[in-house]
Amino acid sequence: MSKPTVVPCPQCKAEVVWNEDSPFRPFCSKQCQMIDFGEWADEENTIPGAPDMSDSDGWSEDNY
Repeated sequence: MSKPTVVPCPQCKAEVVWNEDSPFRPFCSKQCQMIDFGEWADEENTIPGAPDMSDSDGWSEDNY
């Protein structure tokens, strides 16, 4: 039998076995999962991408 995959919890770094017995994987618990979710919701975490091209930046498809 192969050795189970173990990953660190992204929040607290505790070891988490990656299988069906770990319902919050890659997190160790619901608490760590919700802390991470809150950081994304508060925009403390972001994914780099193209700059925002919304109308609030003065960009428009209308010809002047």
